[in-house]
Amino acid sequence: MPKSSAPFTRRLESVVASRLTEEPVVAVHGARTVGKSTMVHSLASSAGRTVVDLDDLETRDAVEASPSAFAGAEAPVFFDEYQHVPAILDAIKAELNRDLRPGRFVLTGSTRYSSLPTAAQSLAGRLHVVTLWPLSQGEIDGVEERFVEYLLSDPASLTAAAASRTSRDEYAKRLLRGGFPLAVLREGEPRRNRWFDDYVELVIERDVAELSSIRQREKMPGLVAQLASQTAQVLNVARLADGAGIEPPTAESYVRLLEAAFLIHRLPAWGTTLRARASLKPKVHMVDAGVAGRMLRVTAERLAAAQPQAMTQLGHLLETFCVSEVLKQAGWMDAAPQAGHWRTHDGDEVDLVLERDDGAIACIEVKAGERVSGTDFRSLRKLREALGDRFLGGVVLHLGRHSYTHDDRLHALPVDRLWLAD
Repeated sequence: MPKSSAPFTRRLESVVASRLTEEPVVAVHGARTVGKSTMVHSLASSAGRTVVDLDDLETRDAVEASPSAFAGAEAPVFFDEYQHVPAILDAIKAELNRDLRPGRFVLTGSTRYSSLPTAAQSLAGRLHVVTLWPLSQGEIDGVEERFVEYLLSDPASLTAAAASRTSRDEYAKRLLRGGFPLAVLREGEPRRNRWFDDYVELVIERDVAELSSIRQREKMPGLVAQLASQTAQVLNVARLADGAGIEPPTAESYVRLLEAAFLIHRLPAWGTTLRARASLKPKVHMVDAGVAGRMLRVTAERLAAAQPQAMTQLGHLLETFCVSEVLKQAGWMDAAPQAGHWRTHDGDEVDLVLERDDGAIACIEVKAGERVSGTDFRSLRKLREALGDRFLGGVVLHLGRHSYTHDDRLHALPVDRLWLAD
């Protein structure tokens, strides 16, 4: 596996810089320690500005005392972790009422904008939100990956890649390494696992606690572990509640808090009007496969072993890993596709569906095996038949070596094609 180095070049940084030429306010949201502060300091330095760090208590007190003074500084103004002082949004709104030029403010936050009490009213129609995910494999390796771009334009071109050299063991290590910069830079599973444990505790104690009062705080780590066990599966709140020992309504509210703090995300159902028996339920994914693996207490050696339980865990973690890599790349695009999963009550299922603005569709299935059979394309075929010319192509990602076209607009690709250069 290529050795990582810091600092990492974040593809989203150039996207934010570009959006600032068009939008008055750009908010960069993402999980704690994902790299938002590093990126916003880089952007501020390029603009000759300093960052107002609201994680710092003294700075926070000063901004709370006079939010309009800070919001009225020379543009662009950079606020880091703005959710600590929601009143700053009203001050920004007042500034925008006077001057709505592009490039006025950059905000970063470790909780979703929609979860803040007054956020929905403050900057509606004036705020452009982007998400900074954990590091992509290309960002870690120093490669500018373009998988999603090709998938949404010419899927067949992806089969031109040379044979994969990534071993099953290396895939397992990549999954469990995750994409949080501080975890990636730690050598060895024991040191990385300590970081993951501290990270989950920090999210619960700080970000989740700031969003809402939690009556059963001691149940939260168990709930996170239960969510990890459901990653890449249809969200089952009743089973979560039973496993964590809490009531279903409480489990649902806690899941929403963990989603607001970017520990998990829901992948919505897609194609509910395509067939009457399509599922309406979302899938749940941990935001980072490394965190999920740690919560499940699995090792790279165990994941690489050809044992039934390990194969099941590998399948779920691999799907979460692949979905996350695709969503990261989609977030860098000017016209990001809509993402969802397709599942019917008849047993058809496609792990990830991407829909362009013009209605064209590309699909991805993830398989943890090294061989792809004709049955692995069954659900993709059904979507191809249902969509006709709207169907750009379907891809089965696998752990084998070779890329090839299986049938009309249906292709098999090694998982590492996600981050290979052209």
